[in-house]
Amino acid sequence: MKNLKLSLLVTAGILAATANVATAEDVEVLHWWTSGGEAAALNVLKEDLESQDIGWQDMPVAGGGGTQAMTVLRARVTSGNPPTAVQMLGFDITDWAQEGALADLNILAGMEGWDDVVPEALQKFSKYDGKWVAAPVNVHSTNWVWANKAVLDELGIAPPQTWDEFVAALEKVKASGKTAIAHGGQAWQDATIFDAVVMSTGGPEFYKKAFIDLDPEALGSDTMKESFDRMSVIRSYVDDNFSGRDWNLATAMVINGDAAFQMMGDWAKGEFLNAGKAPDQDFLCFRFPGTQDQVTFNADQFAMFAQGPEVGKEQAALATAILSPKFQSAFNVVKGSVPARTDVPNDAFDACGKKGMADLAKAAGSGNLYGSMAHGHANPAAVKNAMYDVITAHFNGEYDSATAVEELVNAVEIAQ
Repeated sequence: MKNLKLSLLVTAGILAATANVATAEDVEVLHWWTSGGEAAALNVLKEDLESQDIGWQDMPVAGGGGTQAMTVLRARVTSGNPPTAVQMLGFDITDWAQEGALADLNILAGMEGWDDVVPEALQKFSKYDGKWVAAPVNVHSTNWVWANKAVLDELGIAPPQTWDEFVAALEKVKASGKTAIAHGGQAWQDATIFDAVVMSTGGPEFYKKAFIDLDPEALGSDTMKESFDRMSVIRSYVDDNFSGRDWNLATAMVINGDAAFQMMGDWAKGEFLNAGKAPDQDFLCFRFPGTQDQVTFNADQFAMFAQGPEVGKEQAALATAILSPKFQSAFNVVKGSVPARTDVPNDAFDACGKKGMADLAKAAGSGNLYGSMAHGHANPAAVKNAMYDVITAHFNGEYDSATAVEELVNAVEIAQ
């Protein structure tokens, strides 16, 4: 039955493609990289393909977490017209692979030695049933804090190393009249902060039990309640106009000196660079206090949708371009992330990039590299979205911490 569904999908996709303005040498790419820094990074990939006479048909869908893009993708596939390639995260790749919708990249991966240079933690999502179905672009780590250096210097604040030091720094910024934390009130952004807070509060073993193993005792524990209590503290240092704000606008508040801190993945660095700012001079990057030894990660990957019995020539060219060491360096220098390959030198990377690469290598080697719950690398989408609902409801004052813990246990149980 699955093969019949795939056959119908591929046939419909081919028929739809004949009516599309894209030619056989074009790639139609669905993605959510629409901010200034992200668009600059994406141009590196476009230019690489154009040098091979392969056109790029852009299909951007705004929304930093990719939720809207996945909704658009489902509609496209349902109508029998899947894009050539789609930016995806974690378990979303697994879900589409289970449906038999993705092209088999195994021959290409074998020829180019992907198994030898892509970390196993990423391969968990790049592969399905032993076959490569996606090409990883990068590794983002999500437990970063970004700070305006001038604001911190003016107030005599050093990068905080503990939760108590962080709260003291937030209070000092608030007392100065500036916004302490720049934040956008969107579910995935709330969850990004919660990721780091839980790791800091409970440590890596607790994080694994709660978010990866989905252990009911961990989810319903006093440690989880304390994590929600800390989220309430963070909420008290966010400005009143945070609701619905896009993440890059929150980053701009830090860039412009209107706010001191932002908790966001390392894609935020691309916004600082795009604004002409330099690390250690204009802005600071450091791990969320209490998570200095851990890295929570997500990885942008491009999944290729099946268009026939073999991967398309233009799809193979896209995948090859993505995994080339030259592109991995050039792209990630601009994007703010670090390469998905372990053999890319750090020469071209700035201070934050070098720190990110060193942190990743150390975390991977010490067993401290964990998939981010907030970004679809700890548990399946249904569970993640159920967690989103509870985290955001609590952040917006609909639940107290005790109620949030109860709701989290129930939501995860129902979602599984």
